[in-house]
Amino acid sequence: MAVKRLVRMLVAGLFLCGLSSPDSSVAAGHLLPVANGHDLQSQVKSTATKVIPAVVSIASTVMVRDQAFSDETLPFGLFKEPPARRQYGQGSGVIVSSDGYIVTNNHVVADAVDVEVILADRRQYKGKVVATDPKTDVAVVKINATNLPTVPWGDSSNLAVGDFVLAIGNPLGLSRTVTFGIVSAVGRADVGVADFEDFIQTDAPINPGNSGGALVNIHGELVGINTAIASPTGGSVGVGFAIPSNMARAAMQSLIKTGRVVRGFLGASTQDVTPPLGKIFRLPDVKGAIVTDVQAKGSAERAGLKRGDVVVRFDGRDVMDSGQLRNLVAQAAIGSKHRLDLIRDGKAYQAELVVQEAPRERVKKAQAAAAAATAHPLSGVVFDEVTPPLARQMDLAVNSGVVVTDIEEGSLAEASGLQPGDVVLELNRQPINNFNTFQRLADPLKPTDLALLLVNRQGNVLYIPVQGE
Repeated sequence: MAVKRLVRMLVAGLFLCGLSSPDSSVAAGHLLPVANGHDLQSQVKSTATKVIPAVVSIASTVMVRDQAFSDETLPFGLFKEPPARRQYGQGSGVIVSSDGYIVTNNHVVADAVDVEVILADRRQYKGKVVATDPKTDVAVVKINATNLPTVPWGDSSNLAVGDFVLAIGNPLGLSRTVTFGIVSAVGRADVGVADFEDFIQTDAPINPGNSGGALVNIHGELVGINTAIASPTGGSVGVGFAIPSNMARAAMQSLIKTGRVVRGFLGASTQDVTPPLGKIFRLPDVKGAIVTDVQAKGSAERAGLKRGDVVVRFDGRDVMDSGQLRNLVAQAAIGSKHRLDLIRDGKAYQAELVVQEAPRERVKKAQAAAAAATAHPLSGVVFDEVTPPLARQMDLAVNSGVVVTDIEEGSLAEASGLQPGDVVLELNRQPINNFNTFQRLADPLKPTDLALLLVNRQGNVLYIPVQGE
């Protein structure tokens, strides 16, 4: 089975490398000295002690809705939509500034209505999601605190296969967990987790709940943000992936500054070189990125690139595949100039690429706001006509009228105090004798209108105003 199909996103609560180390080795069961005269075990213990206080647990709450049912007889959506329910998840995060900025995964806090951050010393804070970037699976959370312990950033570009690393997080809800391993590979792409992938692969055990946690080198420098695993079981089998610190740090800085990630854009479509294509394009090696299309007025067209060109080097660095080229351009500063080495019709060429900013995507918040503007003040409430069997089943004090059978958590009606089991006697001072009457009065309400409900709650009669927004 392909790796891509084995990947399990460590979505918090649902499912879910260092700088080159000093010369060290393990032979015949004996630990040889490493940096500063300490043995490997002492170095690992020292690093764990230093980093643990800056790794947090993140508990998130997301409102989810089951598939809606269709009923053509009901005129407005509140009767068709099943109520949303709360779903809880847990992940990890890394404090990177003493004033409360935390880096984690987008999938840990995506769409969360509530974020709770628990420090290693068990202090708890409400977290605010500053911004997220699904394309790299990076998110930034802020807590209102000062003088916090932090993890210093490391340079992930210095990573080498075999470097020692520690993964620190909260797998399976077990806080302050440390695992140890090596860098198994760097530059992993096509894993199927994010749009921009340049993963560090490690055999340091990573499990559900580790998402967003720290991958540090032997010196305690942050070189990765743990993100996903490849596993047929959902648990660690020694194949874990982390976002390189250089990518995560650049995304974090852009998110804090602008609320989004500003990326470079090639302005061309590319594909990987395969052995057959390598022969057809007369390439010396099976590597590079083949240009398959060039966009008008884009960076690639202005650099003179043509369909069929094969980009083999970017600023002197070998380009192994199209994903690597995309990442290199994305991370480049807007307006910066870069040398491309190409093979065109079997001959070597060079081009100068001036990086343009990637086109902005349409903001989904505007769509959400438009949807909210058309919401009914009683959206998220499910009503039913009271019948004698239903009255007996729900232990109601009356045998006629309209009763609340379910209500969406977080809805306006719930926030106003409406509860399942409430029998609606009046709507806006008009008596309710049956469901048809209630429907006739409720249907014309606008999003900003007041819905004044008089309800019978286990024999107690009270008014509940639901004011639209």
